[in-house]
Amino acid sequence: MNTLALGPSWLDPDYLIQTFGLIGVLVIVFAESGLLIGFFLPGDSLLFTTGLLVTTGKLDTPLWIVCTLVVAAAIIGDQVGYLFGRKVGPALFKRPDSRLFKQENVEKAHEFFEKHGPKSLILARFVPIVRTFTPIIAGVSRMNYRSFITFNIIGGVLWGAGVTILGASLGKIDFVHEHIEAILILIVAISVVPIVIEYLRARSQSKKAKAQAHAQDDENGHDGPGTPNPGGRGRHAKR
Repeated sequence: MNTLALGPSWLDPDYLIQTFGLIGVLVIVFAESGLLIGFFLPGDSLLFTTGLLVTTGKLDTPLWIVCTLVVAAAIIGDQVGYLFGRKVGPALFKRPDSRLFKQENVEKAHEFFEKHGPKSLILARFVPIVRTFTPIIAGVSRMNYRSFITFNIIGGVLWGAGVTILGASLGKIDFVHEHIEAILILIVAISVVPIVIEYLRARSQSKKAKAQAHAQDDENGHDGPGTPNPGGRGRHAKR
């Protein structure tokens, strides 16, 4: 099966599976589920392709074993992320940016966690980048461990087994098998939609906040935040 490389060849799901096999899939799922360096890995398309390769016989492992191992890797990955967050704590928010670490990713995951609460551990599984940082944020926030385990398991099963089984099921359809390149691109596009929506929403809110701040300054006759203009005159008044 030839697939279209979505980015560098070493990030192409088919290439990864053909090169590293099931062990490689499990390592990637584990890394993307809770290690800071795993946010760029192709989780959704990788699991879909894994299921498809099982169906076509190019991955010689029963589907139920693949799903069980993938779910286990996803759950353990989130567990490691949670423990890492508890240990690192607030220091994570002070960590400087680097080539593989961006503070904005942590902030996005924190906002996602604050907005959706414990169920974010389930929802985040289907959102690239966010799924890597959410269990870490849960640890930083010292989320109740019993609740974390419950939602971690539910999310791991729905994402790990669900996407893999979806790939295996659709892989039996000739149209899907013949147009796998387009299907993978569609999966990636759909998975990125929440990030785009969140980015646009945050950008819109930022613009509104700045506009309101400027309007407030003009109304109060300030030269800047907290700096009143002598005599209560506006910033453009003649002196």
